[in-house]
Amino acid sequence: MINIPKVIDLVVENDLCIGCGLCTYKCPNNAIKMDWNDYGFRVPELVGECGSDGLCISVCPFNPFPKKEVETENEIANIFLQEASKFHEKIGKYLGIYVGYSDKYRMTSSSGGMATFVLNELLDKKIVKNIFTVRESEKNFYEYSIISSKEEVLKSSKTRYFPVTLASVFEEIDKLEGKVAVVGIGCFIKAIRLAQYEDTRLKEKIPFLVGIICGGLKSNFFTEYLAGKVGVKKNQIVKPEYRIKNIDSTASDYSFGCNSSYDDDLKTIRMKSVGDMWGTGMFKSNACDFCEDVTTELADISLGDAWLKPYVNEGKGTSVVVTRSPLADKIVRDNISSDKLKMKEFSLDNFLASQKGSFNHRHTGIAYRAKRALKKGKGVPPKRYTKSNELSWHATLVQYFRIYVRKSSLEVWKNENFSRYDDIMKRKLYLLKFFTSLNHKLRSRRSK
Repeated sequence: MINIPKVIDLVVENDLCIGCGLCTYKCPNNAIKMDWNDYGFRVPELVGECGSDGLCISVCPFNPFPKKEVETENEIANIFLQEASKFHEKIGKYLGIYVGYSDKYRMTSSSGGMATFVLNELLDKKIVKNIFTVRESEKNFYEYSIISSKEEVLKSSKTRYFPVTLASVFEEIDKLEGKVAVVGIGCFIKAIRLAQYEDTRLKEKIPFLVGIICGGLKSNFFTEYLAGKVGVKKNQIVKPEYRIKNIDSTASDYSFGCNSSYDDDLKTIRMKSVGDMWGTGMFKSNACDFCEDVTTELADISLGDAWLKPYVNEGKGTSVVVTRSPLADKIVRDNISSDKLKMKEFSLDNFLASQKGSFNHRHTGIAYRAKRALKKGKGVPPKRYTKSNELSWHATLVQYFRIYVRKSSLEVWKNENFSRYDDIMKRKLYLLKFFTSLNHKLRSRRSK
């Protein structure tokens, strides 16, 4: 018999916890709470006698011992997205793929403003009464909150690269009147689907999930690091903003900004000037290296950035949209017809190309990362791409140094090497850049 508290410990100790917090909701004795670990991530802590028969760990998206019926995203999608008639191994089940934006919300929201548009549609049509989404918090910069008006949707419409947990809102879900929509990244959406599988009442209570295509969960060290770049110390950060658009430039040429507790001036820095924070894995959760879900496969609708020309050249932002339920597809199609959405259908090939970097890392490299973890005696949840072909020696080195850089980025900051941080990381990043460049060159020669 599996010892449930020990399995949760296994997830945490193997650095596989993503901080979703659904285990706190499912614990029958409220014996689990979420807290910060030493690396700036949210993790569960056992604070009492659990007494669970498996409910706590059953909703963990990185559970190393899931039930066969919900072993991977494929099985879960077959349960919850039965009306999605199309399938592709890289993006899961779906109905339609689109590209474009909402004129009304494009400038006040991330990407093309589609998340804001969809949430307002759900409220207008009374499909839901409440929304669980991330907004400002006095205590932790940002937290999941319960909102129920279009005005509140607008206030929560920006991207937040900050660790949050669903624990703060799910503790209220059974008390709320009316249905709920939830906005989340892939692993959080998976946790909700697992909770719905265990308790079918949650499927009725939560009829719509809005998935945000994610490049990886960042530690709160990421915020501290960027604030330091604009001269704000970590204990003085106020209202960090992560995607300040530059409408006169490209979609990727955005800025970070924050205020400080000692003045009201917004201090900004262009993200291009601090180097690649995404391809290098800087400040990223280890759990993300064991996630294959590039496109939030289990949501009713998946929203992301169109990282493909000509859209990437548009600084105002453009969204890619994947619909996976009839309701989601109807919302998009009806509003294209009424001209409320400036959207069109997007080819499968173009969509795959728009997320190419993430597919390469998550799908092609996961076999190496899983094999490496298992050799070290670490638990690995069941994955779909771990039997893929062996990597070339040069691609293997890229994976090795990405793991090295990710881990080092957190260790160095944790040890408070703030003033010397860039100098310490410089050589580590150089090695990753060198082998990445070599890999691209050798791969290009082979393709010719």
